[in-house]
Amino acid sequence: MRISTGMIYDAGVSGINKQTETMLNLQQQVASGKRILTPADDPVGAARALEVTQSQSVIVQYSSNQQNASDALAFTDTQLSGATDLLGQIRDLALQGSNVTLNDSGRQSIATTLRGSYEQLIGIANATDGTGQYMFAGYMGNTKPFSGSVANGVTYSGDDGQRKLQVSATQQLAISNSGNDIFNRISNGNGIFTTGYSPSNTGSGIIDAGSVTDPAKWNSASNSGNLQVQFWVDTTGTIGPANTTYYDLVDANGIPPKSLLTGTNSTPGGAGNTFTHAYTSGQSISFTGLAAPYNDFGATVTIKGAPASGDSFSLQKSSAQSVFDTVRKLIFALERPLASGTNNASKLTNDIASAVTNIDQASQNIMTVRAGIGSRINEADSLKVVNDSLNLQYTQALSTLQDVDYTKAASDLARITTQLQAAQKSFVNISQLSLFSYLP
Repeated sequence: MRISTGMIYDAGVSGINKQTETMLNLQQQVASGKRILTPADDPVGAARALEVTQSQSVIVQYSSNQQNASDALAFTDTQLSGATDLLGQIRDLALQGSNVTLNDSGRQSIATTLRGSYEQLIGIANATDGTGQYMFAGYMGNTKPFSGSVANGVTYSGDDGQRKLQVSATQQLAISNSGNDIFNRISNGNGIFTTGYSPSNTGSGIIDAGSVTDPAKWNSASNSGNLQVQFWVDTTGTIGPANTTYYDLVDANGIPPKSLLTGTNSTPGGAGNTFTHAYTSGQSISFTGLAAPYNDFGATVTIKGAPASGDSFSLQKSSAQSVFDTVRKLIFALERPLASGTNNASKLTNDIASAVTNIDQASQNIMTVRAGIGSRINEADSLKVVNDSLNLQYTQALSTLQDVDYTKAASDLARITTQLQAAQKSFVNISQLSLFSYLP
């Protein structure tokens, strides 16, 4: 085979170029720390690296959402903590208002303080997050949820929705709570039933919140949920010692009302024989051992003081009452003057006791909501731990796929540099060969 000078030059230049290209590629790998600079370097590895990168990007977004969810929930919990503290202050003021040594002016002063607390409570309920969205408006973040006053009451303009964030491929986390659930839908009384007094009462009887020993019996079909304790004072000693006070337990839904103790029509005023139980102040009155078909409602109340003939106290199934209505009624009770010679003092005591019970229910409701928020914060934190672990695994996988082996790359770079130098030097020597050098 004839080898021309041109072929020698072309082959030499081509070899040097290939060696230079290889050296440049190695230099770029060492400089960037990446083994795959273009998909052509490793098509399979590049495709796998792209998949891992996309998966890692999704995980990073979920981690961001988890952090945002934790921040939003923590801010909500801070607001509700403030509401809990405020309700504690309102409860203390209510108990101060029940002090019998206070005059009308002193109670009015407490009521004025409560009016300020009332506005502060509305302010908490209308709190906004860092983006200007109302926290307790449900989905309607741009709508102010609560508006009103002590005089007219408070109305809710939000909805029952819960805003959510996607915190994993299969899970959304609620980052808000409806104001309805927090401030409005609060079971009054003891949560099963609520006690009250008749406005026409003239005695000094005071009823407590009562208790339920067996909720299933209270919720029996025979219980109308509208019961009464009625009183009659036997001034003439008709059925016992004179001036003895008796009571009857009555189903006020009956037409006419039925005595739960005898199963017959109730006889107000002691005209009949349904007032069969003597009353003792402070002794519990039990809605057990009743006449058929009532039998047992599993409820007990305690009444203190001296009820007058015709006085009555009610037990009604609990219903929803907003915390704003509770504080509002408390303010009105404290602002009501206690005229001499009336039983307004007993009514005030009953009103304050009812308000304290309902404030406790509101505080408990908020604590329940806060417990749910804490659970969601823990859930977001747990997901973040999982995501951090996944992110680390993806990073390690990308390192395995993409990162250069510096030891091997440095060795290859030294080898290819030597080869290139040898190629350049040999090309210089070969290019100097010529037949004219051998002519005489």
